[in-house]
Amino acid sequence: MSTLPRPTRRRPRLAVPLAAAVLGLSVLQAPSGTAAENTFPAACPWMDTSKTADQRAHLLLDASTLDQTLRWLVEQPANYPGVDDFEGGVSYPSQLPCTPQVQYTDGPDSVRGTDNVTVFPSQISMAATWDTSLARTKAAAQADEAFRNGKNVVLGPGVSSGRTPQAGRTGEYFGEDSLLSGTLAAAQINGLQDGNPDEPVMAVLKHYVANEQETNRETSSSNMDERTLREVYDLPFEIALSKSSPGGIMCSYNQINGVYSCENPLLKTNLKKELGFDGYVVSDWGSVHSTGKSLAAGLDQELNRPIYYSPDNLKAALGTDEITRAQIDEAALRVVRAYIQAGLFDHRLPSQPSSDVTTEAHRAVARQVATQGSVLLKNQGKILPLSSRVKKIAVIGPTASNTPTNGVSTRTVCFQANVWGLDCRNAVAPLDAITERAAQQGASVVHNDGSDPAAAAAAAKDADVAVVFGYNVIGELVDDADLTLDGNGDKLIDAVASANPHTVAVLETGSAVLMPWQSKAKGILEAWYPGQEQGNSLARLLFGDDDPSGRLPMTFPKSAADLPTSTEQQYPGVFPEGGTIRQVDYSERLKVGYKWYDSESIEPLYPFGYGLSYASFAYDNLHVKAVKGNKLEVTFKVTNTGRRTGTETSQVYLTLPRASGEPGKRLVSFQRDELEPGQHRQIRATIDAGSAAHPLSVWDPATDRWATPKGTYTVHAGSSSRDLRLERSITLH
Repeated sequence: MSTLPRPTRRRPRLAVPLAAAVLGLSVLQAPSGTAAENTFPAACPWMDTSKTADQRAHLLLDASTLDQTLRWLVEQPANYPGVDDFEGGVSYPSQLPCTPQVQYTDGPDSVRGTDNVTVFPSQISMAATWDTSLARTKAAAQADEAFRNGKNVVLGPGVSSGRTPQAGRTGEYFGEDSLLSGTLAAAQINGLQDGNPDEPVMAVLKHYVANEQETNRETSSSNMDERTLREVYDLPFEIALSKSSPGGIMCSYNQINGVYSCENPLLKTNLKKELGFDGYVVSDWGSVHSTGKSLAAGLDQELNRPIYYSPDNLKAALGTDEITRAQIDEAALRVVRAYIQAGLFDHRLPSQPSSDVTTEAHRAVARQVATQGSVLLKNQGKILPLSSRVKKIAVIGPTASNTPTNGVSTRTVCFQANVWGLDCRNAVAPLDAITERAAQQGASVVHNDGSDPAAAAAAAKDADVAVVFGYNVIGELVDDADLTLDGNGDKLIDAVASANPHTVAVLETGSAVLMPWQSKAKGILEAWYPGQEQGNSLARLLFGDDDPSGRLPMTFPKSAADLPTSTEQQYPGVFPEGGTIRQVDYSERLKVGYKWYDSESIEPLYPFGYGLSYASFAYDNLHVKAVKGNKLEVTFKVTNTGRRTGTETSQVYLTLPRASGEPGKRLVSFQRDELEPGQHRQIRATIDAGSAAHPLSVWDPATDRWATPKGTYTVHAGSSSRDLRLERSITLH
């Protein structure tokens, strides 16, 4: 028998090489990429595709011994039926025939662990597109690359609630609003799972729940009241589950109110019962802390190798009545049923996976995400797009070039930090793309790596326009200490903008950053971590070949003192005397993101939903009426009043009655439209109290349900949370 190698990294996802796992595999191997006909060996009635996934899962488990059932409760023995011996001396009897090989891969943004994949922009860039169709298209491309690379479960997408922009994995999520996050997550889940029925890939939504910082993420407790949990941290999951059906959900590292997520009763009471999730719950790597307690709470599968869910530990818990056989069977059923529903039993992975899975079509999608996700924050004097009168351009900064400066280059900001198994080897440098595009209109480009701000200022002074790049590297395991740019970036931009009044700053960051030089730069473009096609995307935006259409999915503060988590108790939390678990007090309660700035009357540097275009748009003719079923119908008109085609993302917000205790206002609808000059679009939105977003409701802990308060509701429509051109009030009884 084969023995799985010991993982050599903190978060391995490739449990065993594909070829090694296939050796001795006792499965019915359908032709690669094709559906098995509805004929099956008599020994494998669970391969009968005329039956439901639930029926097939029951048939398999009814024929299984206890030990064969236990295999499904751990990733490696579940996914490698031809391997019986695992690290730590754990052995299982051979699995039943006709069970498939399954390969997990991390990667909410791109496929991990292979040589040549498309490196898409970060998820925060996708969030800035506000484009559900593009989110689905990108996910379908990622699923295609995953399957052809021999991987059929993607651990992603992820949602968070953007409690603090200092959180290291902000770039991996969709920002601070539940509706935007949940909607885009659902689009990606559907894209991953519904892209090509002959190449099935299953999505695992993560991380449940209140996983809002990397600092002591494994030894911290997110402490909050029930209303906050429901309205802020559960809500993006509820919205995503209402619009999609991920096969799995991953529980997080942190505790919630003193109980680890992966053994928290919330897995059953909230996730499975209230939110109706019928897939399986899988742990993050190393996030299991118990055997019986976690299984009884609703954890179904331990990630990676058997530790707490080894046969010996499970049987011991079973023997002491800590768990029941019914709980074991339920966990296994959820795993098997999800695999069957996703098509993993009927469409086998390719026998010869490809390590070169990127395509030109997928790279075009990456360019589109980078383009639509870049947010034009400032355009004083219409410095952008760069006109034909501009003949000399200074491009400044280490991330502009593929040539490293002190170890920093374009590849540094392709994606967030500490990502295992992803290499941006094919990154298109902004310097190269800008130089090529400038030549088309007879302009020249000079480059300075920015290592010496004084030399950079001298290079910028003689140029018609200076384009200076600033960056900030954050990611898994690393929170951002102060929201400042790395590599002395703030001093660099200040020096360049002081030397040349025609300066455009391009920011490549994973979260909001402070901008002490903001008043000096005439143009500011937030590009996030823009993936391998960043140069082509940025050049097209700077020269006006594409219209900037990104909108901020998170608030940019003027100072760190303005953050809703400005005390040590709130972030990063404190250790009680003699304690080993950092206690993080969510005392801001519902005041997360733009709701904090609204309720506290704090002026942000740039508000949620904000973004400029090369076109201009007018709003008028707002109508609001109540209809049956606690619904509001909203209509208004958006017109392109500019001289060029542009894209507007119209946003509808709702202020609840004062008695509701709800801070600020909440996003209840958004729509992205490309409009030609003079063209208008009639926007229609239905605000339904019965939807999973609960736009008209608040959580009532006394009755343990959502309630719609009586009183006056105010509907706002506009282009950002702070630029609301239209307003109407209506009373609901």
